[in-house]
Amino acid sequence: VQLQASGGGLVQTGGSLRLSCAAPGLQLNYYAIGWFRQAPGKEREGVSCISSSDDIIVYEESVKGRFTISRDNAKNTVYLQMNNLKPEDTAVYYCAADPGTPFIYNSGVYSCGEMDFWGKGTLVTVSS
Repeated sequence: VQLQASGGGLVQTGGSLRLSCAAPGLQLNYYAIGWFRQAPGKEREGVSCISSSDDIIVYEESVKGRFTISRDNAKNTVYLQMNNLKPEDTAVYYCAADPGTPFIYNSGVYSCGEMDFWGKGTLVTVSS
């Protein structure tokens, strides 16, 4: 299974981008989907994740209020709308899928857990 992330690019601080995640041959509405990113010299982190039933949606603290994850089941695509981008958002962004419930629950807060299927990333560069 190969997921395809697209939509990255170069944008100025305060700008917007919309990332898309597609997976030919995989019905994404049956999967939890996550957006992860990895900046140079840093560990990969979960940015936003959504459960297969859409009842759990998680955002990493630094992107809350700026990023929105959504599904378009008719297009079999999951999006990450990124607004008010900041230089610290610069990273390679990956989408991932999991047939289970890949979330970590700790002290009343969910975070993105590990997922089974991954794709190649798309580079987002935010200039200051």
